[in-house]
Amino acid sequence: MLRIPLQVLVLPFRQGTDGTIGYAIFRRADYADDCWQGLAGGAEESESAEQAARREAMEEAGIPVGAPLIPLDAVASIPASHFRDRHRWGPDVYVVTERAFGLRLDHSFAIILSREHTDYRWVAYAEAARQLRWDSNRTALWELNERLTRGAGVSPS
Repeated sequence: MLRIPLQVLVLPFRQGTDGTIGYAIFRRADYADDCWQGLAGGAEESESAEQAARREAMEEAGIPVGAPLIPLDAVASIPASHFRDRHRWGPDVYVVTERAFGLRLDHSFAIILSREHTDYRWVAYAEAARQLRWDSNRTALWELNERLTRGAGVSPS
């Protein structure tokens, strides 16, 4: 399918039996250095951001499409020049919008990595914030952590 200029970011999390929250971060396979991020990818033609987030989570981590997804307010802009398909979008597409989501997983769920990642870790908020490479990932993580620790606005769709 044709990729459209819409990016999604998915931040899986789980809550331990002691109430602590762990966040999954992923090491990209296509970077020479340690590049840790959430699950990310582009929307395909006729896909909504939510549909793309669910598909990317399934493709990159084996997460079932029906897992509880939490839309976040965090939105970022990424230069179109960072994307392989930019030539298909025409000369007037300068930035690509990135929509962010939290994704609740059961504590016992086992992530299955695709070839896009070489490793993943379950870490606490502070460690995730230190490891994430991109500002957009850190901002979305901050919002998700605030929503979870305050207990407000976390109704999954």
